[in-house]
Amino acid sequence: MSVLLVSTGPEPEHAAAGHPERPDRVSAILEHLALQEDLAATPLVDPVPADEAAVELVHTPAHVAAVRSMAERGGGWFDGDTYCLPGSRAAALRSVGAALTAVDAVCDGRSAHAFSISRPPGHHASAATAMGFCIFNNVAIAARHAQRRGRERIAIVDIDVHHGNGTEAIFWDDPSVLYTSLHQWPLYPGTGAATDRGGAGAPGLTLNVPLASGTTGDAWLRTFDGAVLPALAAFRPELVLVSAGYDAHTADPLATLDLTAATYGAVANRLRDLCADVAGGSVWVLEGGYDLAALGESVAATLRGLRSGDES
Repeated sequence: MSVLLVSTGPEPEHAAAGHPERPDRVSAILEHLALQEDLAATPLVDPVPADEAAVELVHTPAHVAAVRSMAERGGGWFDGDTYCLPGSRAAALRSVGAALTAVDAVCDGRSAHAFSISRPPGHHASAATAMGFCIFNNVAIAARHAQRRGRERIAIVDIDVHHGNGTEAIFWDDPSVLYTSLHQWPLYPGTGAATDRGGAGAPGLTLNVPLASGTTGDAWLRTFDGAVLPALAAFRPELVLVSAGYDAHTADPLATLDLTAATYGAVANRLRDLCADVAGGSVWVLEGGYDLAALGESVAATLRGLRSGDES
């Protein structure tokens, strides 16, 4: 099997009125895929919810306790962007669980590539802090889980339009994880300078590629080919994790890059080829993407890129 999907569904209990990070995002993806003749039969499995022990592979016990406490007392806001409702902790644990289930599918050999379609997203959450719509850092926890499964060298490719400051901070000094990010600059959260290349324990294993407003898909891919692919090939990861944000799409309301669904299909195809050469598969974890039509089309293009040339 070449591609497998994992999804919690839309998580309606985690929804704040008027907020762009909303249940409709997952619904739009699943509904669009169901209408695609070539994708409708893609295997879709339910995740195993994560427990707090899994979350603490990355996050501090104090942060885990703070999320639990806020949900139990009826909710609130971690910051001006990041809300918590009574059901948000459970939704966040299921979102983590979807990423871990996707990792297990690849590590067990059940699929070459897996995509976790769930929410809330994660790449802004640091070890001790929720921020930027993110409660727990799904992709970072997935990386630690994969290492426990025996995949020691992990590459994280962050294609969200916003820099994944939380993921970068978690692995800043870790020589076992390569973190790469292409992101609009300047833009929230204001991190991700090209000069930020990793701490003393991992010099050069953070690769930030800031991009100007209006960058086209073709220019984005040329940058990916010139900077990110060589870094990945040199690192020779045993698993590639993708922070799969689709808010660099030209239609997205929260940023001003000019990518299209075809751009995401092309990057998926490139990573598929890389995995065939040097890595043991890829796991894609949904991050941003707030135009519903663009989001569905872009995820569909990603899946086609991962399947391209493979009839299994």
